[in-house]
Amino acid sequence: MSSVTIRPLRFTADVEGMRAFLETLGLRSRIESERGGWVDMMAGRGMVALHDAASSSTGGRPGQTTLSFEAEKIDELRDRLEQVGFVDATVFDEAYGRVLSVTGPDSVVIWVDERSEDMYGYKLHDARPDERWSVTPYLTGAEEPAWRRFFEGVGLQTPVRFGPADGAFAVRLDLSTTEPLDEVESRLDTYDVTRTATGLEIVDPDGQLVVVHG
Repeated sequence: MSSVTIRPLRFTADVEGMRAFLETLGLRSRIESERGGWVDMMAGRGMVALHDAASSSTGGRPGQTTLSFEAEKIDELRDRLEQVGFVDATVFDEAYGRVLSVTGPDSVVIWVDERSEDMYGYKLHDARPDERWSVTPYLTGAEEPAWRRFFEGVGLQTPVRFGPADGAFAVRLDLSTTEPLDEVESRLDTYDVTRTATGLEIVDPDGQLVVVHG
């Protein structure tokens, strides 16, 4: 079975600010566009992609986070999704590589990029992320059983947290770590941070809440 990595996509008005923020937490840049406006960042488990909202062709708004993935072989992934009932999974070519599109639960369109060795137009970094960190998005307005079935079809243990099911579907960029939270908080002196019983609530450069779970 080809590997699949969860990769929330953040549309942002400040790519470099968000990049610096995530690097402060422990993520590391892997690939960035030579023209700017795109960078994906690795944690020990999972990834986060940053996209300049002003150049988004899909109408992404600054501060908006969507759910996306990266996979080794998207043809195999399409077949697996079709077998569990997601029959509109479609593979097509974009300028930056091959992409799978599928309508997930709650009528949410999910995009999966195929991992590519062609770095034309991109810069590849020697990313060495802190293995103590994981990307664990927080979903609200989500039908949990259906999403769990979707993640099983993708081939992932459910790498997300679920919030209230009422309201519109939304994704919050949450992270989990085994690093002592005192050490994490000490690096965040230039950010608005609130300590809770279970983690840290941080206002990121987009003005959005990011929760780090200890």
